[in-house]
Amino acid sequence: MKREAKNTMLALQPIPKTLVSCRDRDGRNNALVVGFCANVSLSPAMVMVGIVPSRYSHHMVKESGCFVVNLPAKGYEKEYGFLGSKSGRDGDKFAAMNIAWEDARYVDAPILSDCPVHIECKVVESIMPGTHELFIGKVEAVYANEEYLDEKGNILWDQIDLL
Repeated sequence: MKREAKNTMLALQPIPKTLVSCRDRDGRNNALVVGFCANVSLSPAMVMVGIVPSRYSHHMVKESGCFVVNLPAKGYEKEYGFLGSKSGRDGDKFAAMNIAWEDARYVDAPILSDCPVHIECKVVESIMPGTHELFIGKVEAVYANEEYLDEKGNILWDQIDLL
């Protein structure tokens, strides 16, 4: 017999562990843990990330109009925890944790080099339905470490040990 659950706040589980990286207009990089992330369109390919307006990265995505979704693998727990618990307002999180990064190819944001998958996005729309502003990004490029791609360029998701 099914019973009604009382806690409906995070009704959809599991939430993917994602890191969104961005850059402000002065060239400062930042990354944060984002719990709300999903595919929203197949054609054109689009993803959505939800960021609370009080978060330091919010203004960066709003002003730059772009972001990168990085999917971390096991072994990146320490960095993930730090990026999710510290604010970029308090200092350079990349320098503090020696986060390896490189410039994205199609958007003005950093890619977290040690993550096996990256999705470069340009914001096409945003909405504020509640606590989080939902940034809908057109996927400009998706990258994966070579060992996780088949001969046709498909990501072998079952071979990646994501967080």
